[in-house]
Amino acid sequence: MSANGEAQAYIGRGVPRRELRRLMHGRGRYVADIKLPRMVHLAFVRSPHAHAKIVTIDVRSARVAPGVVRVFTGTELASASTPLVGIARHRQGHKSAPQTPMAVSTAVWQGQPVVAVLAASRAEAEDAAELVSIEWQELPALVDGESALAPGAPPIHESLGDNLAFAHTIVAGDPGKQFATAAHVIEHVFKFERQTGLTLEPRGLIADYDPSGDTLTVYHSHQSPFQMQDLFSRHLGIPEHKVRVITPDIGGGFGIKINVYAEELAVAAAAKLLGRPVKFIADRLESFLSDAHVRDHTVTARMAISADGCITAMDVDDLAAVGAYGMPLRFNLAEGMMLITMAGAPYAFSDYRARTRDAYVNKNLIGMYRGVGIPLACVVAEVLADLASERLGEDPVAFRRRNFRPRESLPCTTPGGSRLTSVSFHACLDRLVELMDYERLREEQAQLRKCGVYRGIGVASFIEATAYGPPYYGPSQAPISVQDGCTLRLEPSGMVRCITSITDQGQGTWTGLTQIVADTLGVPLEHIDMMAGDSAISPYGGGAWASRGMAVGGEAALKAARALKANILALAGAITQTPVDRLDIRAGHIVNARTAAQVISLADLGRIGYFRQDTLPRDFSVQLQVTYSHVDNHMPYYMANGAQACHVELDPETGFISVLGHWAVDDCGRVINPLQVDEQVRGGIVQGIGAVLLEECLYGENGSLLNGTMADYLAPMAGEMPDIHVAHVETPETTTELGAKGVGEAGLIGAMGAVWVAVTDALKPFGARISHQPFTPERVLEALKAARPPRPEP
Repeated sequence: MSANGEAQAYIGRGVPRRELRRLMHGRGRYVADIKLPRMVHLAFVRSPHAHAKIVTIDVRSARVAPGVVRVFTGTELASASTPLVGIARHRQGHKSAPQTPMAVSTAVWQGQPVVAVLAASRAEAEDAAELVSIEWQELPALVDGESALAPGAPPIHESLGDNLAFAHTIVAGDPGKQFATAAHVIEHVFKFERQTGLTLEPRGLIADYDPSGDTLTVYHSHQSPFQMQDLFSRHLGIPEHKVRVITPDIGGGFGIKINVYAEELAVAAAAKLLGRPVKFIADRLESFLSDAHVRDHTVTARMAISADGCITAMDVDDLAAVGAYGMPLRFNLAEGMMLITMAGAPYAFSDYRARTRDAYVNKNLIGMYRGVGIPLACVVAEVLADLASERLGEDPVAFRRRNFRPRESLPCTTPGGSRLTSVSFHACLDRLVELMDYERLREEQAQLRKCGVYRGIGVASFIEATAYGPPYYGPSQAPISVQDGCTLRLEPSGMVRCITSITDQGQGTWTGLTQIVADTLGVPLEHIDMMAGDSAISPYGGGAWASRGMAVGGEAALKAARALKANILALAGAITQTPVDRLDIRAGHIVNARTAAQVISLADLGRIGYFRQDTLPRDFSVQLQVTYSHVDNHMPYYMANGAQACHVELDPETGFISVLGHWAVDDCGRVINPLQVDEQVRGGIVQGIGAVLLEECLYGENGSLLNGTMADYLAPMAGEMPDIHVAHVETPETTTELGAKGVGEAGLIGAMGAVWVAVTDALKPFGARISHQPFTPERVLEALKAARPPRPEP
C-alpha cells in the first residue's frame, strides 16, 4: 500500500521474472532431471539416407548388449499406435501420407527413426544402437521444391500420386490491369533457406505407462500439455482421462516445442508395450536432424506503383518445400498461407494476386516457429517498398507514410484476407523515426559513403496476428484448444494459489499473470503462488503459442481475480456486518474503501471461511475458489503491429556485414510488464538478425544435413549483437477488458524485414541486389561481383 493509502498498481510495472532466483541457483527441474523407478533410456537408430528402402534389419547383437532391455522396430511400434496424418480438413486438396512413429519400409528423410533401443542407461542404449545392422536400398532424393514438382518427378509417397502437398491462390480486384498500367513495376526474388529453433534445452520426454490401470503419465518439454494429452490418448487408444501430461521447467520453445513429433509418439508407444517408464532426451545432433525446421521458400514478388507514388497492386508467388509429411495438428502449409495472407497488409492497395504451393521433399518436416510465415511476408513487402522508394527517388519513410492504410479506413480486411482493427502504423513509424534519430543517421550515411564507408538503414513495418481463436483452428478439425483458463484459491493462510493453463518457456508469462491477479485482487505479488503445466490439475487450455499468454491467459486471470475478489468481499461483509460496497482489498487486508482503515486480514477471513462456518449466516455459501476461462468465439485473432529499423555496415572487400544498431517500436495493446515485453522483443530481434545474416541448415545433393553441430551452424553471439532500443505505442484490444494483444513473435517478424532492407540499402551504391538468405560473405561478394562499380556520390 502506498503512503496515501491507495493500492499499489502492478499492471504496467516492470517486474523481474519471479522464477529467476530459483533457476539461477540451479533449482530448475527439467525433464532430463527427472528419474523414475524402473526407468529405461531410449536411443534411436536413425536413417543415414534421405530416401531409402529398408531391406533388412538385424537387431540380434543389440538385444544381447549390456544393459539392453528391449529393441523395437518400426513395425512393432506401428502395432501399438495409429499413424499421424497432417491434413487440414478445411483446406481443399491438402494431402499427406500417414506417418508411423518410426519408418517401417522406407525412410524418407535423413534422421528419421528406424529402430528404438531401450537400456538401463543412455550410454548403453547408444552403444547397443551402433550394433543394429540395417541393409539399405538407397533411392533418389528430392531436396528442393522445384525438383519435387517438376513433370515426371517420382512421388515420395506413391499413394499420393505426386509431391504437391497443397496449393492455394488469392485474387482480389484486377491486379493484371494494375500491373499493365503501372508507372513502375518492382520485382524481386527471395530465397529463404532452412533454419531450426535452437532451444537451449533440447526436446525430451518420459512416458510412464501403468498397465494395471491403463494410465499414461508423460513428463514432456512441450508448450501445450492438453494438446499432447489428446494426441497420446487418440493414437495409443488410452482413455483421455487416464492420460496426464506434465510440463516441468522448459528451456525455450519458440514454437519448436508446439509441434507434434512422430518419435515422441514412439517413446510413448514403447512405454505402453514395455510397461515401464521410458526416457528420451535428444542430444544436439538429434535436435538438428529431428527438430522441426522452418523456411525453405522461394518467393517471386512484384509491386505496382502509380505515377504519384502509390502502391496499386502486389503479386506474390511462393514455393515451399515442407518436408516428407504434413505436420500433424500444426500443419506445415501454415508458413505459405501466412505469407500470402499477411504480405503488404500495412499498405492501402486493393488489387492482389498471391499463390502458395507446398512440395513434399526428402527432408525433415517444416513446423511452427516464432511468427510462422509472417516474417517472410514482412521481408517481401518491405524490400519491395524500399526498392520502390529508390525508383521514385523518395525517402523510404516518406514512401511508407503515404502508402499506409489510414486510420479512418479501419476496421478493414486486406486483399490478402487479414483483418485489421486497432492497428497504429503511422504512430509506430513516427515513434521509430524519433527513437533512432532517423534524419541524423541518413545524413551520416551520405557523408560516410563519400569516404568509402557503406552503411545501410532499413525500416520495416509489420503486423502480428496473435492469440488465434476458434475461427482459425476450428474448421481444420484439429483438436487444438484456443481457450485458456485460470483457477484462483484463497488459502486459509490468506495466500492465493493461481493455477493457469498457460505454460512458460522463459517469456515471463507467469509473472505477468501474477501481476494481473495481484493488481485486481489487491494483494502483494509475493502472496501469490503460481502453478501450471499439469493437465490433471490445470484448467483446460491451449498453453503457450501465438503470443496468447497475456491476451488469452491474462484475460482469464482478470476474470477469475474479479470473481474471487467479489466472493472475498461478500464473506468479509458477512463476517463484519458491513455493506460490501464499503469494503476493498489492499495489500492483503480487507479495508474500509473510503478511509483505508483495516477491517480484517485475509488470513483471518480465510480461517473463518474454511474452519468456522458455524459463525456465518445459515444460508451463506463460502466460495473461495473460482475458475474462469477466456475465448472469443468469433475472433480469428487479435492484431498487433509495429515498426523496426536496423543500421548495418557493409565491408565490400570481405562481404562481412556488421549490425551497428537496432530499434523497435511495438504496439502489443496494453503492456502488462514493460520489462518482460522489452526482453521478448529483444530476444526475437536477435533471432531475426540470425535468420537473415547467419543461420542455415546446409544440405548436400543427396539430402544429407552437412552442418548438424553448433560448430558448423552459425547462430548469433552476444558480442556480435548491437544495442537494441525498444519503445511502445499502446492501442488496447477493444474486444477484451484487459486490452493486451500479445508480443512474443513481434521481434522476429520485424527484425527480418528491417535487417534485409538495411542490407539492401547498403548495397545500393554498387547497384547490387541480394536475394538469398542468409547473407553470408560469399553471397554478398557474389552480389557485388554481379553488379556494376560504385556510383559516384553527388
